[in-house]
Amino acid sequence: MPTSRTVRNSLTVMSVTTVLCATVVSLAGATPPGIPSGATAKSELTTLTVKADGSQTGYSRDKFPHWIDQGSSCNTREVVLKRDGTNVKTGTDCAPTSGSWFSPYDGATWTAASDVDIDHVVPLADAWRTGASAWTTAQRQAYANDLSDPQLIAVTDNVNQQKGDKSPDAWKPPTVGYWCTYASMWVAVKYKFKLTINTAEKSALTDMLGRC
Repeated sequence: MPTSRTVRNSLTVMSVTTVLCATVVSLAGATPPGIPSGATAKSELTTLTVKADGSQTGYSRDKFPHWIDQGSSCNTREVVLKRDGTNVKTGTDCAPTSGSWFSPYDGATWTAASDVDIDHVVPLADAWRTGASAWTTAQRQAYANDLSDPQLIAVTDNVNQQKGDKSPDAWKPPTVGYWCTYASMWVAVKYKFKLTINTAEKSALTDMLGRC
């Protein structure tokens, strides 16, 4: 079980098979709400508008106010850490003091919250390019802190950083067995928020959903 940044960095260059063999796979991994079945995701995918991505001009993460207060001294990040972790204990400020987090993207388990990022399944920059640039700040804040849909998930931090703002044609979770779920989450978010997809993105999602 990886417990330090040194081990985590070494896992990055290991094969998925090696990672899975070296990691105890927990059934209590991160599970956002509202993940549709593969069949539903395939149906929703056919309704999404296909067009070239818009401009990145004007984009800033600050235009998507995130990790806002969610009550009980908790912000959005802390709520997701508690939701997606196992045996998570927190201090009076809601910050986790202990627990473990299984990252379904790469099959790694972490025991320090600092090793875990909260991924926006459909990244903020991708949302900006595919429709969110026309939203109000309030709408973008709701999107960036959405706890009702499969938009936020606790995962290994450097895996999230490797993903960046890439869509599925340019980045997929290292764990191939998670592709169906990841594509289903991606489609559900785009469908809910009426965001567009480009041709390469649709092709990648179709392939991933074909594994469901």
